[in-house]
Amino acid sequence: MTSGRSSRAPDDPSAKEWNAAAYHVVSEPQFAWGLRVLERLSLDGDEHVLDAGCGSGRLTKELASRVPDGLIVGCDLSENMTRAAAQTLGTSAAPVVCADLTALPFRGAFDAVFSTATFHWIHDHDRLFAELRGALRGRGRLEAQSGGGPNLAAVHARADALASLPAFRPHFATWREPWHFPTAEDTDACLRRAGFANARCWLERAPTTFADAERYRAFIEAVVMRPYLARISDPELRAKFLERLVGDAAGDDPPFTLDYWRLNISATTM
Repeated sequence: MTSGRSSRAPDDPSAKEWNAAAYHVVSEPQFAWGLRVLERLSLDGDEHVLDAGCGSGRLTKELASRVPDGLIVGCDLSENMTRAAAQTLGTSAAPVVCADLTALPFRGAFDAVFSTATFHWIHDHDRLFAELRGALRGRGRLEAQSGGGPNLAAVHARADALASLPAFRPHFATWREPWHFPTAEDTDACLRRAGFANARCWLERAPTTFADAERYRAFIEAVVMRPYLARISDPELRAKFLERLVGDAAGDDPPFTLDYWRLNISATTM
């Protein structure tokens, strides 16, 4: 199996689409982390804010409640996620658009950009931050968190080893890692190249343990192992891949724990 952190198979559907219903149910870790990031974003209540990578809209709804006199726009590349977000938000004043964060349809439209658990699915961070900078106006702010540094290195190494076995290898002949986990230092430099005048970036260790095999299985199937599983067309073989990972995790100390690392970003345009 080949891998490369700098590229992605362009025709890989797993890079774009999600099972939004499953994600909405299992994404408690991302929701909890996102709430803490939201606490860092001081708001007066009348701002225009872009939720960059809104997912199923759980955090977008929290964000909208804090800006009663402003405007919240949710944005996600996944059509499934944007539909789910629209349903989550209901009749609230928070429109949702399906758009690529590296080719945003906005210029000088927002006072702030909020984002969690999204940036690591984008390889070109120079272009990403340039687009976000272009979408901001005045003293624009960016508050974000994504995977960084050694994020999920252990579970990814385990999955890579499994994918290299003869039974699975043909499904990964053109595999390219769809994630990018930069360091805090690299992200700081990238933000400044994009035109952010002030930036603070830091890594935070966030190991996440699940109560039992069932909860661990549901989570990695919908989130962490989604790109791997999407490569395996045979349902029976896909189930075997997933069960091997769950079985291996049972022997960890503590069992059913994912080695998450969060990259925090706070930046302003001036």
